[in-house]
Amino acid sequence: MMTFIARLIGRTEPSILEARERDATVIAKLHAASFKRGWSEEEFHRLLSDRNVVGHCLTVGRTVIGFILSRMAAGESEILSVAIAPAWRGRGFARPLLDLHLRRLAGLGARAVFLEVGDNNAPANRLYRKAGFYEVGRRPGYYDRDATALILRRDLS
Repeated sequence: MMTFIARLIGRTEPSILEARERDATVIAKLHAASFKRGWSEEEFHRLLSDRNVVGHCLTVGRTVIGFILSRMAAGESEILSVAIAPAWRGRGFARPLLDLHLRRLAGLGARAVFLEVGDNNAPANRLYRKAGFYEVGRRPGYYDRDATALILRRDLS
């Protein structure tokens, strides 16, 4: 019983921090655990060093449990990738991460945000629809022959 109480009291609320180049290793690991083809640590280093890329990490204590990355250009932004560690999914952490990220993009001048998501990814589709994204296009067979990529948009202004 004391162990349970100690764990309950010792729980740390998640924090959202700006992603840095030093986060590339852990982000690459999270990405690999979340997608069929994970991006390499080097790819994340390049992205995180790009001044047009905006990223955030979701942390519990010192552990990164999620991230989101976007690229900005000409008043628009594209969400490149979002992931929550498998053990932390389904706890409502993705929405605050997405909301803060969208506010940051708006603050940097983005008027619209785009993303692609598989039509078969029900949790992600629920998240994006609840956050105000709507479908503007489709790419049949984009991810594999059974999954269509939905192109979603959300206006920020």
